[in-house]
Amino acid sequence: MTSQASKDSDSSRNVVSLGFVSLFTDVSSEMTFGVLPTFFYEQLGIPRALIGVIEGIAEATSYIFRMLSGLISDRIGKRKVVVFAGYALSSAVKPLFAFTSTWFDALTIRFGDRVGKGVRTSPRDALLASSISERHLGRAFGLHRTLDQSGAVIGPLLALLLVPLITVRGVFLASFIPGLVALLILVFFVKERAGRPQGVKLLGNIGQVLRGQFPMLLAVVSLFSIGAFDFSFILLAARDWRVPEALVPGVYLALNVTHAALGMPAGATADRIGRERTLVFGYLAFVATSLALIVLDANPFNAFIVALAYGVYQGIVETVQRALVPRYAPEDLRGTAYGVYYLTVGLSFLVANFVVGFLWDTAGRQAAFTYSLVTSIAAMLALLLFVAATRKTTSPGRAEAASRR
Repeated sequence: MTSQASKDSDSSRNVVSLGFVSLFTDVSSEMTFGVLPTFFYEQLGIPRALIGVIEGIAEATSYIFRMLSGLISDRIGKRKVVVFAGYALSSAVKPLFAFTSTWFDALTIRFGDRVGKGVRTSPRDALLASSISERHLGRAFGLHRTLDQSGAVIGPLLALLLVPLITVRGVFLASFIPGLVALLILVFFVKERAGRPQGVKLLGNIGQVLRGQFPMLLAVVSLFSIGAFDFSFILLAARDWRVPEALVPGVYLALNVTHAALGMPAGATADRIGRERTLVFGYLAFVATSLALIVLDANPFNAFIVALAYGVYQGIVETVQRALVPRYAPEDLRGTAYGVYYLTVGLSFLVANFVVGFLWDTAGRQAAFTYSLVTSIAAMLALLLFVAATRKTTSPGRAEAASRR
């Protein structure tokens, strides 16, 4: 009894510690990202379409490395060392934005940061999933998302306060400090949850994961993600809607406050009524965001309204989609499953950012977000069909039993 209580305590500590690692990393990242799009556009002179390409390449790179790191962590049966390598790389390269002068500099540093993000994410999610029972995964990922996004609230707030004092480039340099704190928490407070090393070939692992209903889920997620534009376009819209440059981090702050506030409620709701059904509400929030960007008048107040709607979408979708993956994947191959999931999302995300940026530059804002509106409505309908198809064949108890076989 005492041993089980100790194990449960260690598991909860792992979930919380990983949450705080993400919190401090997000403080580091988001104090940078809150000013990065306008820094690219206004100080480096990078056009919107190229910003979309940079963000798309960076995020697609992240998702490719999520695939590779997930496979590697399953193959070696260890998560923490891979997670540490990813966090360390991101923390080291973000301050280099302070020295950029061209779009190529920006792309290179953004690429390095997203490699770090990619290396850590799948093993971290697999480590998190292995630290808690399946029936509580929604709450665990919700807690992680809330702590993660709390950092995304603090980061833009720090940027808002620091930009007038030390300039945008000074903020980039200061981002190293919270990144270092995150690494120390990871080293001293997160415990390894070693899996069984996989002796099969890497492609064999992928084939083993791509069975049953998981490919159907990936198809739905891909359809949604080809229109799910990056937050950068919310900040660019804010500038078009006459939000002063000094207040753009405030728009980002509003977005992230909403995102953080929704993480735990979304996870708890997903555990209670079903993760697939809860995801429908997340897709609906993105539909509302796209529609608002099309029909609302261009003024600063509406920019904040759109940011809040986008935060609702992120709070639900980024919590619930991640919590869904273990339901459809073998326990010893969760790193691979997360890698396949993130690769699917990343390649779709590359399409979304390029198309939205290109349409905005060539045909206008309404055309760009009409594309996202159409794809998100189609994905929501596909998700409803998926829910109907899986209602009788998937339950938490049965999925947990299947994952243990």
